[in-house]
Amino acid sequence: MVPPELLVTDVTERPCLIVRTGGASVVDHLNFVLLGLGNGAVFAALALALVVTYRSSGVLNFGTGALSLHAAYTYALLRDGKILVPVPGLPETIGLSGPVGLWPAILITVLFEAALGVLLYVLVFRPLRAHLAVAKAVASLGLMGLFTGVITMQVGGDQILVAPILPRRTWEAGGVSLLSDRFWFVAVILLIAAVLAAVYRFTRFGTATRAAAETEIGALVSGLSPDLIALANWAISAAVAGIAGILIAPLVPLVPGTYTLFIVPALAAAVLGRFTLLAPAVLGGIGIGALQSEAVYLQSRADWFPSSGVAELIPLVIVLAVLVIQGRPLPTRGMLLERTLGRAPRPRSAWKPAVVLVPLAVVAIYVANDSYRGALMETFIAGVLGLSLVVVTGYVGQVSLAQLTLAGAAGFLLSTFSHAWHIPFPISPILAALGATVIGVLAGLPALRIRGMLVAVVTLTLAVALEALWFRNNDLNGGTGGAPIANPSIFGLDLGIGTGKAFPRPEFGLLCLAVLTAVAIGVAHLRRSRLGSAMLAVRADERSAAAAGISVVRVKLLGFAIASFIAGLAGCLTAYKQTTVTFTSFSALLGLSVFTTVFLAGITSVSGGLLAGALGIGGVFYVFLSRTIDIGEWYGIVSGLGLILVVIRNPDGIVGPAHLAAEKRRRSRRGAGPTAPAPTAADAGPSVDGVPSVGVPSVDGGLPVDGERMLVGARLSISGVGVTYGGVTALSDLTIDVAPGTIVGVIGPNGAGKTTMMDATCGFTAAAGEITLAGQRLDGLPPHRRARHGLARTFQGLDLYEDLTVEENLMAGQHAARPGAPSLDDLLVSLGLWEQRGRGVGELSQGQRQLVSIARALASGPQVLLLDEPAAGLDPTESAWLAVRLRAVRDRGVTIVLVDHDMRFVLDLCDIIHVLDFGRQIAGGPPPAIRANPRVAEAYLGSTHAAHATEAAPPNQTADPNQTADPNRTADPNHAAKEMAS
Repeated sequence: MVPPELLVTDVTERPCLIVRTGGASVVDHLNFVLLGLGNGAVFAALALALVVTYRSSGVLNFGTGALSLHAAYTYALLRDGKILVPVPGLPETIGLSGPVGLWPAILITVLFEAALGVLLYVLVFRPLRAHLAVAKAVASLGLMGLFTGVITMQVGGDQILVAPILPRRTWEAGGVSLLSDRFWFVAVILLIAAVLAAVYRFTRFGTATRAAAETEIGALVSGLSPDLIALANWAISAAVAGIAGILIAPLVPLVPGTYTLFIVPALAAAVLGRFTLLAPAVLGGIGIGALQSEAVYLQSRADWFPSSGVAELIPLVIVLAVLVIQGRPLPTRGMLLERTLGRAPRPRSAWKPAVVLVPLAVVAIYVANDSYRGALMETFIAGVLGLSLVVVTGYVGQVSLAQLTLAGAAGFLLSTFSHAWHIPFPISPILAALGATVIGVLAGLPALRIRGMLVAVVTLTLAVALEALWFRNNDLNGGTGGAPIANPSIFGLDLGIGTGKAFPRPEFGLLCLAVLTAVAIGVAHLRRSRLGSAMLAVRADERSAAAAGISVVRVKLLGFAIASFIAGLAGCLTAYKQTTVTFTSFSALLGLSVFTTVFLAGITSVSGGLLAGALGIGGVFYVFLSRTIDIGEWYGIVSGLGLILVVIRNPDGIVGPAHLAAEKRRRSRRGAGPTAPAPTAADAGPSVDGVPSVGVPSVDGGLPVDGERMLVGARLSISGVGVTYGGVTALSDLTIDVAPGTIVGVIGPNGAGKTTMMDATCGFTAAAGEITLAGQRLDGLPPHRRARHGLARTFQGLDLYEDLTVEENLMAGQHAARPGAPSLDDLLVSLGLWEQRGRGVGELSQGQRQLVSIARALASGPQVLLLDEPAAGLDPTESAWLAVRLRAVRDRGVTIVLVDHDMRFVLDLCDIIHVLDFGRQIAGGPPPAIRANPRVAEAYLGSTHAAHATEAAPPNQTADPNQTADPNRTADPNHAAKEMAS
C-alpha cells in the first residue's frame, strides 16, 4: 500500500506518487510537513472517536479504524447508486435508481454509523459494562476482525476510487505549497472537536458524561443513567469515525484492511490526551501525521536516515514517552463490579496428557498425507506461539499484541546465526530465541509503570514499528528473496522440512512436536509452581501481590522473558518450515489474528494454547474446514464474532466448559469417596483458649511444630508520618509506637486517614517521616521489600486472587516466607479452612474470605500484621470467633495493628487504641481511656452530642459478642460511636 502521506493529485485528478530529486531545502521540508496534514486529520479524527468512547464507557476501541473503513465503503457505494449490505450470505449490495448526491450520501452514512454505534453498545459493550477494561479492549479486537472480514466478503479486494469531496486546489506562497483539501480536512476535524468540547463543557449532557466517567455508582445515586449516557456517546463516537472514513476515502483508494492500522497513530494521539482530553488528542494526531510525512521524505533524501520504518516508529516513541514518563494508569472508573478475563486452571499433571497425546501425534505425522502433515506441523508451531500468549497474558495478565513480531525477530536472527555465521543447530535457534527474549523484555519494561490495556497499546505500536523498521527493510531482511535459513541437522540426522517430493518430511514434524511437548510441559509446570502462583497474583491484584512480598517488577519481566523465548522458538520453527524468512509471515495484522485465535481457544490454559494451534490459519482444523465448507472468506468473520461471544459469555474460552466439567467430576469423586483427614489440633500446635495455634511461635521464642525456631513479633514505630495528595493533607505528623506482642487498634470516622496510614506504612503511597520495624528503617523501600522484612497486611476490599483456590492464595502469601513461617496445613486447620482448601475463593462466604485474607498475610511468618477492616461483613458471633483467633496470633508473638469500624470488636480486642480525625491523631491509650475521652466522642458524634455521649459512657463496659447483629454497624461510623458511648 502506498503511504497515504505521499498521495497527491495531478492535473488529471488521479493519485500519483511524488518523487523528488536534488538537494533538500527548508521549503521542501515544509512542503512535506504540510502534505502530512491529511493523514494527521485522519489520526486526529480517530483519536477523537477513541477519547469519546473511552470517556463514556471505559472501552479502548481498537475497532475504530474498521468502523471508519465501513463508513468509507458505505459512502462510496451510495455515491455509485448502491447500498452496502453488511450481512454475509445476503446480496453484497442493493441497487438504487441512481447515484446519491454528496450531502445526502454523507448524511445517510453518518446516521447509519451512529445507529451502528448504538447497536454495538447494546449487543457487545453493554453486556461487558461490568467487565475489566482489558476484556472490553479484547472484544473490540474481535470487532475489528469481524468488520474487516464482512467488508472483504461483501465487496471483494478490488480497489475503489472515490471522487473528491473537499475543494482540491494548490495554494502556493514563497515556494511553499498547501493542498486545499488537506487544509479543509484539518479545519473540519478541528471544528468537530471544538463543538464536542463545548458540548462536554457547557451542557447538562456533558456534565452527566463527566460524572458517569468519574464513577458509575455516583452517577446512579445522582439519578443519571450510565447506560443512556454511554449509548449517546457511542453514537457520537461512531459518527465521528464515520466522518473520518468519508473524508479520507478520496485520499486513499479503498481496499479492505486499508484503515485497520490507522488505529496505531490514532492511539498514540489519544495517549497524548490521556484518553480523556480532546484538544491534546486532536492536535497530537495532526502533529503525528506531519512528522510521519517528514520522516518519509527524509528516508528518500538523506543517506544518514534509515531507509524504512521511521514513520511507523514515531507513534511508538510518543506512546513510550507519555506512558513511561508519566507512569500512571488510565483514569479509573467507578464500577459496580469487575470480572476477570478467565480462570487459569491448575493442571493436575504435566506428564500424563503428554504420555497419551504424543504417541498419537507421532502416528498422525507418519499416517497423514502431505496436506494434513503440513497442517500438523503448522498446528504444532502455532501451538508453541499460543503457549507464549498463555504465559504473558493468561498468567501474568499483560496483553501482548507483539508475540508474532517477537517470533519474526527470532526468525530473522536465525538467518544471521545459521546462514551467515554458520552456527550449528540447535545452538543457533536457542540464540535466536534468546535474542527475541531481549527484545521482549525491553518491550515489557513499560509494563513496570503501566498496566492493562495500555500494555496492549505499547506492544501493538512496537509490532508495527518493528515490521516497518526491520522486517520490511531490504537492507536488513535479506531483500526481496527473503533471508535464507540453514537446514537443521544434528549428528548427521537431517531434521529439515525437505523439498520436492520429500516435502514435508516427517522428521521436521517430529522436531516441531518435540518442541511443542517440551514447551507445554514447561508451561504446565510453571502454572503449578510458586512463580506461577505469583504470576496469577500479579494478574489479579498488583497491590495485594506486593503486600505478600512478591516483586511485581521481577514477575512481570520474568513473564515477558519466558513468553518471548517461547515465541522465539515458534519463530525459528516457522523459519525452518519456510526455509527463507519474509515479513509476510510476521505482520502486525497477522499478529492480531493470532491473539484473537488464542483468546478464542482459551488464553488462560495450556489446553487453550494447544487448541489455538489447531484453529489457527493453516492448522489442522482450518485445513479440514477449508476442504469441506471453504472457510477462507469466513475465517475472519467467524473468529471475530467468536471472540466477542467468548469475552461476553465464556472468558475461559472454548476449553472452559471442558475444564469446568472435569472440575465438577473431581469434586463429585471427592464427595463420594474418602477425603484426606485434616491434621489434628495437636499436629497444628498447642491451643490458646481452646483454639489451635496458627503455627507461629510463642512470645518466649518457643518451637513450632516443625521444630524450627521462629521469629517473634517486633516493635513497629511510625514517627512523624505525613501524606498529601496535591493540596489535600490526608495524614499529618502521625506518631504511633506499637510494642511487640500487642494488638493496637486505629479508629476514626470515614476519611480520618486510617487506610492512608496503612498504605504509608506498607509503602503503597509516598509519605514523609520515619517507619521502623525492629529498629530497621523501612521508609523508602518498595512494598514487597517491606513485606520481606516482616510486615504483612490485609486490604479493606480483601483483594483475594479470585482465579486461585484457597490453598493457592496461601501459596502466593508464602512467596516471601521468612524462616520458621507456618505451613499451609497449620494455617488451614487453625483458621478452619481445611475443608475449603481446594475451592475457589469466589465460592466462599464473606467470613471465610476474611479468614483467607488473614491466613495469606500470616503465610509469610510476619513480625507485624496490619489488618484493614478484618471484621467487615461478619456478624457478632463471627467477630467474636475472629477475635479469639487474633488473640492466638498475638499470643504466639505476632504484633497486630488493625483498623475497623466495629467499635465493640475493637474495644474488646485491642490493648491500645489510637484515634484519628481529619488526618490527625487526637487520642491514644487503653480502651477505657478511649471510651471516656470527650474528643473521641466529639469526632464520632459531633460537638452537640459529645457531652451526652461522654456522660453515658460507663468507664469499664466491654463488648458483648453475643448481641444481635446490626446490619448498619460496619457501614456507619457514627453508629459505631453510639455503640461506644452506650
